[in-house]
Amino acid sequence: MNVENSIVFFGTENLALTKSFYIDLLGLELYKDQKSCQIFTTQVGGMIGFCNHLELDSQRANLIITLLTDEVDKFYRRLRDAGVTCSEPTVSEEFRIYHFFTRDPNGYRLEIQKFL
Repeated sequence: MNVENSIVFFGTENLALTKSFYIDLLGLELYKDQKSCQIFTTQVGGMIGFCNHLELDSQRANLIITLLTDEVDKFYRRLRDAGVTCSEPTVSEEFRIYHFFTRDPNGYRLEIQKFL
């Protein structure tokens, strides 16, 4: 048995806005458009999907979508310059990471992080 990859799916009410955020602002690629679901991929194959037939999770404030990059500050500036509210990038000594938080258009907490 071999697992080739994985996808985590989340609900959305606006696929077009979600697509624009993840492609235009974050640089992910659209892997597959299934009309009611869109699957995005990172440069090394991580996948995340959004579907308009899934309910927005009432617990979404507790969920964290984390994207790993060595360019935390670049992402912070890009999002901030686009008018997206973000926390200031900080170092977490406890987890040995450099990161910041924001929210995607669906209200999911998004963390941009690099391991130190």
